Amino acid sequence: MPNKNIKNLEKHNKVSIAVLCGGPSLERGISMNSARSVLDHLGSQGVEIVPIYFNEKRKPFRISVAQLYSNTPSDFDFKLAESGKELSVSSLVKVLKSVSIVFPCIHGTFGEDGEIQTMLEKNNISFIGSGSKSCKMAFDKHKANEYIRSLGFYAPDSIVLKITDSKKELEKKVNSFWQKEKITRAIVKPASGGSSIGVFSVENARDAIRSVKSLFSRRMDTRVVLEPFANGKEFTVIILQNRFNMPVAIIPTEMEMDYNEHQFFDFRRKYLPTRQVSYHCPPRFSNETIEKIQIQAEQLFSVFGMRDFARFDGFLMPDGNVWFSDFNPISGMEQNSFLFQQASRIGFSHQDLLRYIVNNACLRRDIPAQIKNTVSSKDRKPVAVLFGGETAEKQVSLMSGTNVWLKLRGSKNYKPYPYLLGPKGEVWELPYSYILNHTVEEIIENAETAKKDTEKLFFLIEKVKIKLCLFEADVTENFFIPKKYPLSHLLKKYPFLFLALHGGFGENGSVQKILENMHIKYNGSGSIASGLCMDKWETNETLEKANISGVSVAKHILFKIKDVPKDVDDSLNEVHWSMILDKLGTKTVIGKPRGDGCSAGVVRLFNKKDLATYVSFIKNKIPVAKAHTFTNQQNTIDMPEGEVQDIIFESFIETDKLRVHGSKIAYTPKSGYVEMTVGVLEENGKVKALSPSITVAEMTILSVEEKFQGGTGVNITPPPAEIISAKNLGKVKKLIEQVAEKVGVRGYARIDIFVQVKTGNIIVIEVNTLPGLTPSTVIYHQALAEERPIFPKEFLELLIKNKGY
Repeated sequence: MPNKNIKNLEKHNKVSIAVLCGGPSLERGISMNSARSVLDHLGSQGVEIVPIYFNEKRKPFRISVAQLYSNTPSDFDFKLAESGKELSVSSLVKVLKSVSIVFPCIHGTFGEDGEIQTMLEKNNISFIGSGSKSCKMAFDKHKANEYIRSLGFYAPDSIVLKITDSKKELEKKVNSFWQKEKITRAIVKPASGGSSIGVFSVENARDAIRSVKSLFSRRMDTRVVLEPFANGKEFTVIILQNRFNMPVAIIPTEMEMDYNEHQFFDFRRKYLPTRQVSYHCPPRFSNETIEKIQIQAEQLFSVFGMRDFARFDGFLMPDGNVWFSDFNPISGMEQNSFLFQQASRIGFSHQDLLRYIVNNACLRRDIPAQIKNTVSSKDRKPVAVLFGGETAEKQVSLMSGTNVWLKLRGSKNYKPYPYLLGPKGEVWELPYSYILNHTVEEIIENAETAKKDTEKLFFLIEKVKIKLCLFEADVTENFFIPKKYPLSHLLKKYPFLFLALHGGFGENGSVQKILENMHIKYNGSGSIASGLCMDKWETNETLEKANISGVSVAKHILFKIKDVPKDVDDSLNEVHWSMILDKLGTKTVIGKPRGDGCSAGVVRLFNKKDLATYVSFIKNKIPVAKAHTFTNQQNTIDMPEGEVQDIIFESFIETDKLRVHGSKIAYTPKSGYVEMTVGVLEENGKVKALSPSITVAEMTILSVEEKFQGGTGVNITPPPAEIISAKNLGKVKKLIEQVAEKVGVRGYARIDIFVQVKTGNIIVIEVNTLPGLTPSTVIYHQALAEERPIFPKEFLELLIKNKGY
């Protein structure tokens, strides 16, 4: 049903969309990522975005577009509790009826189970996506499985266990099913949760029972599904509805990973670039199999009565059967999600795809609102964006570079051209679709097999294009075979190079020196400052000698790898460990490579065994330390890639206990220190500190996820007055500016510190001259907290403009 004031909106040629995000599920952080994509890629086309956020208790708030750039909802939940105005039902309905259409971007419970859709339908509010009935039917994994089997689609047997089952009943059901199906491995998952969270892989009935009880005790669901582990090839496929209401499955993606040791496609593998999983689009299936998947996906989309778009996950079984195991009414929409990845193979940019979905949804609902592409390439200055490289942080660099490129595509001043720096110093010029792959290795693999893949894909792509009934302006990204050439060739083509590299060659002054010699403008600090800040030992020594009042560094010692004997016995480990503790005056220490990026190889060491393991990993160039390699280590740690000459050991700084629980900050003073990170930005030749952020780590050291991946980690910007006074916060900013000046920072940087909250004195951890620029990185939050908020696209433009380009 069309909204009443659409005519007024159309008179002003303005489409407005209310984006719903947040919600009670554990995927609420991913919901923020999706909402942010809608803001970035529709907002840049002149669409007015009205964000509506639902907290964990399903209470709605109208938030600012700036808050969509938060890392997680926890970044601002507590602020809403203090100052946010909760919308009443009537106020919410009024806001939602004032826009052209509503776009629900809530994943999991409340967003995909039909609840929010029911509310919208009851109030005659037009929205994008499937209706309540379809969502309810598709979201319950067990019911959906039973339903599609009844229609003749393949689905393995499964059972559902209820929270009301007695202990005896539960054990009897599990044991009976295990024996009947002759199971050797099984999956336990919430019946109505998202597709990634709360999923267990088990190999016996006892562990299955334990996992079920765990899910019930955590109240993740009141019903849990037990099904045999699918020994097939995993895939996912996006379905779009064309303007004639016909569903069209586009090119599926195959997920390849090692399923040993109970691995499966979990939350971390889905949302953080990692070599633990590889993606193949197109999948390594025959064209006949791909078409079979597409046809069945389209049939099931119609069977469930879905609308606009969806994502189905499934398995190609060893016997050739196709099992669709998960139906997602609202696909994730982060920048390199399957939605955008698969659509880009057809020629859709992010803007194209969202425009296609919204315009067709409006057409279906008789809403006279159509978005037009507003970004022109006229008079835009060319900017090469370089990312990737050879360091352990190359995947984060890929995220940064992709985000910079996508943001600047919406710029009226600059036209970005993306380039991948390979591990051997080669440069790849890539088509749009290849940049959206999850890892540097995947991109290069795809680039090298492009000709072969293109021959296979041509027929499938043309068929999908015909079925989508595209207008000429619907897709704007033409495919081309990737080109490889030396860096020197790239540098002759562009007057400005945007460096989105992290660590190594990109951040240690090497590339900066080359650019300076060639008189090419670039973002960030000069070669001398970059080289100094990349060397953590020299940074420490420089700041220690500077004697800046209120500034210090942690006690530190240098450990040369070449001095470690080949066969280190236990007594030598004991001697080294005792010596380190004695010199640093601490019970535990931080080990970090002297010259790598800010996350690689940073480990807290508790004992001589940890020390021996750490040195062994460095010496033997082991790339990843799996969880529990070191004492109290919960997350995977990426270790440095390549040769490491020196290790720095620093005293461990105990911090106050700080946790965000729902809408409250739990703060327990302990040592008087809190960890903060502070961005600096050069304006008119002077480096100015932005608003500091308190960083809340799940463990004792921030993981790479918490630093760079949207939906994880908590950053509190600005720090609350109950933790540090405005006076001391002002002192912190002045000290940061002195530190930045001392090490020669230019353009921008991020400085990580410990702050003594009672005095405002700081201990410098490190200075990052090319900080992460991923979609929700903390420097954006800080720029948005300025008196005149600086939005991410404007921030990136400033980094270029301030260099005189």
